[in-house]
Amino acid sequence: MIFGKGKSVRDDMIHAGKKLYDLRLVVARSGNLSVRLDEKNILITATGTCLGHLAADDIIKVDLSEVEQSKNSRLTSEFPLHHLIHKNFPGRYVIHCHPTLVNAYFAVCPDLKTLTFETQLYVSDVPVVEQETPSITRPDLVIEALKNSNLVVIKNHGVVAIADDFRQALYLIETLEEAVKTAAVARIFKKDILDPLDKALKENLSQDAAYIMFSKEHIQAIVDLVNQDKLISTKGQELDLTLKLAIKMDGNNNVYKFIFEKGRITELAFDEDAPFIISAPSDVWEAVFLGKVNPFVATTQGKMKLQGDFGKLSRWFVPFNRLFEIFRQVQIK
Repeated sequence: MIFGKGKSVRDDMIHAGKKLYDLRLVVARSGNLSVRLDEKNILITATGTCLGHLAADDIIKVDLSEVEQSKNSRLTSEFPLHHLIHKNFPGRYVIHCHPTLVNAYFAVCPDLKTLTFETQLYVSDVPVVEQETPSITRPDLVIEALKNSNLVVIKNHGVVAIADDFRQALYLIETLEEAVKTAAVARIFKKDILDPLDKALKENLSQDAAYIMFSKEHIQAIVDLVNQDKLISTKGQELDLTLKLAIKMDGNNNVYKFIFEKGRITELAFDEDAPFIISAPSDVWEAVFLGKVNPFVATTQGKMKLQGDFGKLSRWFVPFNRLFEIFRQVQIK
């Protein structure tokens, strides 16, 4: 059976559970799935079920508008989390599971070490939240993290992924599991690979000034740092980084166009006449500038919109990844 091609949503949930079980992303009776059916109702896997061997009656329908549903003895202890997710992110498919390698990695490492381009594009800067109990008793922390990323790690517990179908949610979890596997294998060859991450970047954060986000002064400070950066200069000349890239905040008229010539920003304009435009709401831009979200990841997850050919833009992945790091170095008020 193919994701999204089942006879019913229940069939898709059964297939997703089996896939998770076969990949050993869940074991025994761990993990749970849910999906929104309509404005009021969701389907969710019942407590005590094995996702690898789901039957139709292991999946229960819940009316979120009925308070009494919360007293249903078949509801998983993670129902409050699923309830809040569907309240805040309508139309989403939800996977909560406990991947072995992800749990082991984040039990000892605070951040994800990104060693491959795939990791940087899809799961870099994955948020990690703390919980103090075996079940998620602070779902509000997970909801806040999901506003920045469709994938969240709950330390010492597992992960939560949301997407427009189970396949995309599963892909995120698989990609994260592969990323930590790669980091673990890399440590065999270089033991200090998982030493404090991004140390140099964090030590070099500018402490001199803070700017109003998306103000002309804020963007100009970024331009000044870009034009001083050796990596962007070197790669910009090597890769002929010559193009126009605009960034835009949804809901207002703030648009800035970077005009690059061989890696140097020769002009800062204020219009959308560019082959590449990156746009997002103010809260997403704030997360970008605070270093909570990587724009590449935000774009692949749909939190930011890109007008233009992503494939062409990825030709300059290295200098643009550095550009996004520089975004974080200029403090905002």
